[in-house]
Amino acid sequence: MPGTGDSADRLFSLLKKQYTEKGRHYHNLEHLEAMFRLFDAHRPHLQDPDTVALAIFFHDVVYRASRKDNEEKSAVWAAKKLTEPGYPKGRIDRVCAFILATKTHTMPPGAPADLAFLLDFDLAILGAPWADYEWYAQKIRREYSIYPDLLYRPGRRKALEHFLERPFIFQTDTFRAAFEQTAIANLRREIELLSA
Repeated sequence: MPGTGDSADRLFSLLKKQYTEKGRHYHNLEHLEAMFRLFDAHRPHLQDPDTVALAIFFHDVVYRASRKDNEEKSAVWAAKKLTEPGYPKGRIDRVCAFILATKTHTMPPGAPADLAFLLDFDLAILGAPWADYEWYAQKIRREYSIYPDLLYRPGRRKALEHFLERPFIFQTDTFRAAFEQTAIANLRREIELLSA
């Protein structure tokens, strides 16, 4: 956790408050916990685990289903909070770049391999068994409950189809081998249900 002593406690309280806001059905502390389980499992493959851990903490700290700038706002929030305890600017910049990459879940040219793991941690639910994936899809629908089906279904279909149009969903060979085919099947199944 960033910082030490009282400053770390304060920051954790702020993070907890953000991730437990009303309306967060998927992008909440459970999502962070799932990502940190993957982080722990794959930590030996990370060159800079501290940066990845910070990016996990902050990547969805600002989340509004109606907004398209959540990642940008999360990066600004992270930069401000990490500057206060005096984190090195280079690390803060890397954390912010990692957060911004979760908007498209693609690797910018020259990005470090650690980012690939972060993106895969974030999308791992797509390759989960169908019952878990279905739970996730229901939680996302609840987050977007402000939209009627008439608007939600085509928007969600478009987002899912975007993943299927990519050469691959997961960035690392490890996650592709473990989850790619299941993720493709899950996405196709949800698209079918949304189209019914």
